[in-house]
Amino acid sequence: MKSLACTVQYGETEISYELLMMNRRSLEIAVHPDKSVVVKAPITQPLEAIESKVRRRARWIKRQLKYFNQFDPRTPDRQYVSGETHLYLGKKYRLKIQISSKNSIVLKNGYFSTQAIRNTPGEIKSLIEKWYKIRSKVVFSEIFESCWDAFKSKNVTKPRLRIQKMDKRWGSLSPNGQLTLNLSLIRAPKECIEYVVIHELCHLIEHNHGPEFYKLLDQTMPDWIKRKHKLELSLI
Repeated sequence: MKSLACTVQYGETEISYELLMMNRRSLEIAVHPDKSVVVKAPITQPLEAIESKVRRRARWIKRQLKYFNQFDPRTPDRQYVSGETHLYLGKKYRLKIQISSKNSIVLKNGYFSTQAIRNTPGEIKSLIEKWYKIRSKVVFSEIFESCWDAFKSKNVTKPRLRIQKMDKRWGSLSPNGQLTLNLSLIRAPKECIEYVVIHELCHLIEHNHGPEFYKLLDQTMPDWIKRKHKLELSLI
């Protein structure tokens, strides 16, 4: 895969985007909540043709950027101090820190009740991230198994589940049958995690985001648009 930083001029507006040249059949344009624009294109497609397609979709790209602009300023970076709020499955919990002889985190009465050997931002951040990883393995596995029921009769192979941090995607499905979910999803509502899983499982049948893919997504999860918008807003 080859990555390029590109720009295209549309009227008086310059649109910057990351171009990923990869082994795929069709071109895909995505605008992410962080307002980054990512274009995935077949490695054999000429740059001129890619730029032409991006320019034709410029009005849509601008609408998406305007949509995400309305949510600025976004939540400031976490400081990992008592009183600060943190998300778990779409709900806000305030952080309560106590010095202790051992490290532990418990959700109790609306708080992330945290006991730590050292009360430093780095230590608290490490504890919370470790707790998120442990919970994500349980929660994501349960959701994955539940969502898989809709695909058991579709003559497709059940993918393996993997969890990791991802910068620009909520999930992905690899050609070798691996479903990867973004660890940050543990902060989102359960219904939003279900949307990401169903979206990726639909790629077992329809590999690209064409009309047949969205037809399948509509059939499998009729309210997916509502869930998608909720996801985009919940982690801002």
